[in-house]
Amino acid sequence: MSGKIKLSHILLALTIITLAGCASGVPISTSKKYPIEVLYENQSLDRPYSEIGWVEISSEDSLTARQTKDRKMMYRGNDAETKELLAARLVMKAQKIGANALINVQYKYYTSVKKEGYIMKGLAVRYRGE
Repeated sequence: MSGKIKLSHILLALTIITLAGCASGVPISTSKKYPIEVLYENQSLDRPYSEIGWVEISSEDSLTARQTKDRKMMYRGNDAETKELLAARLVMKAQKIGANALINVQYKYYTSVKKEGYIMKGLAVRYRGE
């Protein structure tokens, strides 16, 4: 795939994510369109494929004073827009290793007394015969 096509795919994904930033409610949207197919834990791919490997993004940060006002957890987690940006990052990582799709995509958020973090991962696959 040429550099111009890859760049256009990335720009398309970022445009979609920006336009979808007002979405709320669903933790990770299953209706967003990315340059490659993205299937979550409860979805299956209906065509033959070969596994490339797991791709993952993660981060861990200290809780902010605003999050723990009066020693109580005021809010936690990532909003829908942030989750869509994370999914786009995961897609780009999968594309770099030649994936046609990401399957079994999972998002996990965790928190402790002083830290919060997330892990998003998916299995990068290549369609057979392409």
